[in-house]
Formats: sequence, C-alpha cells, structure tokens
Amino acid sequence: MKAKLIIPKQVVTVNNNNDVFVNHAVEISNGVITKIEPVQNFVLSEYEVLNYQNYVLIPGFVQTHIHLCQTLFRGFADDLELLDWLQKRIFPFENSHNKNSLRISVQLGINDLLAGGTTTLLDMGTLRHQEVIFEELIYSGMRAFAGNCMIDQNNLFSTFSETTDWNLKASYDWAKSFHNLCSGKIKYGFAPRFVLSCSEKLLKETKEMMKDFPGSVLHTHSSENKNEVETVRDLTGKENVEYFDSIGLLDDHTVLAHCIHLNENEIKSLKNNKVKISHCPSSNLKLGSGVANVPRFIKEGISVSLGADGAPCNNSLSAFTEMRHAGLIQKPIYGPTAMDALTVFRLATMEGAKALHLEKEVGSIEVGKKADFVLLDLDKADQPIQMNEQSIYSSIVYSATKENVKAVFVDGELKVESGKSVIYDEQKLTANGKNQFEELLKRVN
Repeated sequence: MKAKLIIPKQVVTVNNNNDVFVNHAVEISNGVITKIEPVQNFVLSEYEVLNYQNYVLIPGFVQTHIHLCQTLFRGFADDLELLDWLQKRIFPFENSHNKNSLRISVQLGINDLLAGGTTTLLDMGTLRHQEVIFEELIYSGMRAFAGNCMIDQNNLFSTFSETTDWNLKASYDWAKSFHNLCSGKIKYGFAPRFVLSCSEKLLKETKEMMKDFPGSVLHTHSSENKNEVETVRDLTGKENVEYFDSIGLLDDHTVLAHCIHLNENEIKSLKNNKVKISHCPSSNLKLGSGVANVPRFIKEGISVSLGADGAPCNNSLSAFTEMRHAGLIQKPIYGPTAMDALTVFRLATMEGAKALHLEKEVGSIEVGKKADFVLLDLDKADQPIQMNEQSIYSSIVYSATKENVKAVFVDGELKVESGKSVIYDEQKLTANGKNQFEELLKRVN
C-alpha cells in the first residue's frame, strides 16, 4: 500500500518554533507522520496523493473535559447555576439513561466533536453502562481517555449513586477491559465526580487503584462554583484543592476541570504537584460560575488546556468556541494583550496533549507523531483578507468555526470529508436521538 501524501496550502505545526510552512507536503505511513518537506522533494507518483491545496493543515484539537453522556440533553438545562443544574436536570437525566439512550448521546457527541476538528478527548462518563461509551469511541476511531463517573454519596439526587465498593469494582473492571486498548489509543480516566458526591474512601482508593493502570489519569471537577466551594468547606473544613492535596490526590496525572475559585495556597499546590487544569470558559460563563485566572496559571507554569464540558452547559462542543471565549474573557480583566491568539491555539492543541501525557504522539504536526490533523478552509470573506503567520492564528481563534473544517484525520484515516462525517449519517443520528430522548423523558418523569 502506498504512503499518503497530504498537500495543503499551509502547515501550522505548533512545534517548539511555531513554524508555519508554505508549499510543503506531509507524508503519512502507517498512521504516522514520516516527512514534512517542500512539495518538490516528493515524487508524487509514489504516493496516494490527497490534494488540499486550498486548505490549511493544523493539529487535531485535544479537549480535556467532555461529558459525552450529556449530549442528548442539549438545550434542556439552560439558565441555571451549577448545583441547581445538577439537581434539577443533569442528575435526573443521567440517572435515567439506559444503554440505548446513552449510546445515541455518545454518538451525537462524537459526531459533533469530530466535525469540529477534535481528535483527542478526555471524557467523564456517567455512573452506569460505561462499556457503551468505550464501544462508541472505539468504533469512531477517536483517541480518548474515558471512565465512568464515580458517585457513592449524593445529597442532590440520592438515587443517582452506588455504593463505594460498587464504584471501585466497576471502575477497576472497566479499566481492566479497556485501558490501553486499540494499540494505546483508548485509555482509562478514573473519574470521581466531585467532592460533594464522593466519600474520602472512594477518592483515596481510586488514586491507589490507578497504580495498576500506568498511563491512566484521574479526572474530576474542582472549585467551579461559589456555592459548591462553600459546601465543600463546610463538609471538609478545607477548600477543594486543599482537600484533594490533604488526601494525596494531586500529582501530574490529575486533571481538574474549572479551578475558578482558588486561594493562593491552592494555586501553589497546583504548581508544586504539577496538576493539569482543564479550562472550560463557555460552560463557566453559561452557568454563571466565574472566570478562571488562566493568565496567572500560565505565568506560574501550571498546565492549562481547554474543554467544552457537556452540551447542556455549553450548547456547543466546538473547540473554536472555547478558543474564542478563552481569549476574549480575560481581556476586560487583564488588558487586550492577555491571552494572545497563538497562546490560546496552543492550549487547544499542544497543551492538551501535554495534559494527557500524549505530547510525543499528538498536539503538533511533527515527524514521528500520529497523523491526527484537520484541514481548514480559511479562504472565506469572513476571514482576514491577507493571511500571514500572525494573522493565521487570529483567523483560527477569533474568526473560524466548525463550518471552516473540511477534513479531519485520526491516525491518517479520514473521519470527516467536505465537512461531513464519514462515520455517521446525521439524519439517522438526529431521528434516533429524538426517539431516545422522548423515551428518556418518560423514565425521568
């Protein structure tokens, strides 16, 4: 079989030098990038040539906080603050999932993510039926960390919980079945939901259990909402991050979503423990949770990456939306030079890869890395008229949307072509989604 040769208009590498190459081609063999050289260096007849000369090639986006199980609820949990959102909508909906409704929710989410150029994700599943999420991730060919959300105490919605032993055994069994599957493309992300739904025993034993699964991560929520923080303080006598630190949960394989309301001691703890923060600006705005101090985190050398969170607290799963919001919301606070477009673009690509310890595999377009990339059509009237190395980042972060995505590859395999999925039939997904949501509502009510 011939190697593939991708010929784009430009290659935005996100390498250490942030090189942008013109008139270069990308050679792919066995799902890996093997050469990036001027087009004239290649004998085209020796390759399966894929001509994208009107499009810009970028790394696939890496999103580090997603809830695929919630995609089916998009538009049905609006205009609520976090704890009400969980109690009145999300926990009842998630608790009512059966395998069929969960499957279509995951399919809808994966379809949305791939269409928007996301090729790697860290997903927090729901409490039950986690195997369904893994089955759909494997079918899609996406690169992913995933794990069931662990809940052994729930004062917000008591029936949405299982015993501590059930949670630990279920997560262990799912990890044993799915961690490092598909040549390492699928990995396990242990996912205790948040402090208010997890006993100290569950949190500690989950961290201990990870030793049996090298390369796994611990993924949870932290310091998202003021009422949540106050309740955690009443329960534990500590702030979220202080509590996690006191029970040994924090290290460089810990990913904390949100981290909006932190004190100085917590910021120091995040830095010292090399914890990864997943910044979810759209969700934080929609739920009225606040604005995370991302410029401070970056200055302190704390890892920050981006995630859309779930569809019901965002209504979009687009990395473009998260990039735009991540850049804009800091400027009224810290000035217009805060969070420039290149910095934000790296959060959505290379920094996401680093957060998941995948920086040697994805996050940039470099020889030896996996062929996970996106082709963008930036020759549109709503983009900068004159494109150069500086304006191309502005175009991607501030102007582009998923409508600009023309092709998406994972491991060198085409997943989106001409802006459409080659995996799913969207009309069938939509029809099935409507049917399953109606059935789910009957179970909720």
